[in-house]
Amino acid sequence: MTDTARSSPVICPLSIVPVRREPGDRSEMVSQWLFGETGERIEQRDGWSLVKFDHDGYAGWVDDKQVLACDTPNYDPDLRVIDQTTILDLGDRQVLLPYGGVLPFYADGAILWGERRIPVKAVTNQRADGERAELLDLYLHPFLGAPYLWGGRTPGGVDCSGMVQMLFILMGIYLPRDAHQQAEEGDAVELVDLAVPGDLAFFDNDEGRITHVGIVLPDHRIAHASGRVRIDKLDHQGIFDAERQRYSHRLRLIRRVL
Repeated sequence: MTDTARSSPVICPLSIVPVRREPGDRSEMVSQWLFGETGERIEQRDGWSLVKFDHDGYAGWVDDKQVLACDTPNYDPDLRVIDQTTILDLGDRQVLLPYGGVLPFYADGAILWGERRIPVKAVTNQRADGERAELLDLYLHPFLGAPYLWGGRTPGGVDCSGMVQMLFILMGIYLPRDAHQQAEEGDAVELVDLAVPGDLAFFDNDEGRITHVGIVLPDHRIAHASGRVRIDKLDHQGIFDAERQRYSHRLRLIRRVL
């Protein structure tokens, strides 16, 4: 049964919500929706909502039980949580705020949730005006060692483009969700030796499709999610895995997003 109701603004009311390719619990998870992020519900089908997310324009299916109507959507969610221990008390339940979750309309130590102001004490990304290399070091640290999770966006489990997207969001820059989309952003960097911290390196497969992305760090290193979030060496050929003593990814291009 399909309900093609008029589109309406919605907000994520839970810590981390899986986003599915199709409407069903067995469908592939293609992304995650974090507390406080907003979107537009554009279709409903069999107890599921097709949501187009405000932070990246990506669309996916979310269980209706994990969606909340939002009369005052936060369309500019730059203030995000950068600790993993904050619990928000909503009265009827508690929410462990995820790394990268949004604090809607945060002011004077409280967020706006529905029609209520709710106190919350969280460490946030208010230092987004620092040098990019410093911010990367700060925001990347919780991800190091995180397990690879297809569709993941948090230190509990993340994929390569999900980590890149979240790190840039924390710096106030909004990128598309997937690596091949991110490869169209910014300006080309012609040589590895010209890359600077924060540039994005993209890698292709045997068919020439962009399948992997990482963030350039100082000293010709790269942070990327492959099995786990790790730091490896980067050169003109690609990523060199010192543990296995071989190249794991073939370099296709480098982009600089300002």
